[in-house]
Amino acid sequence: MSTTKPTDDDVIARLAGKGEQAVQRISELPGGTRALRAFNDLKNRVDDLSRKVRGIDALEQRVARLEKDVAALKRAQKPASPQKAPARKAGA
Repeated sequence: MSTTKPTDDDVIARLAGKGEQAVQRISELPGGTRALRAFNDLKNRVDDLSRKVRGIDALEQRVARLEKDVAALKRAQKPASPQKAPARKAGA
């Protein structure tokens, strides 16, 4: 029985090699280095944005939990009947 693992490794290695060759050819083109730099910057920005978006989910959960806590505190708090002090007359 043969396993597919060596074949998978060969395919991945070949794809990696082809990718490296493609990057090499692009960098040799006029303006290719600048294009590669722009693609790398774009990749970094997308990574930063995805990291921030993942953080938004946690913040939304925290806000929802805090809103529930505030609502529970409002329900538990009984409104005190306002007791006004007698008004003082100015200048008397």
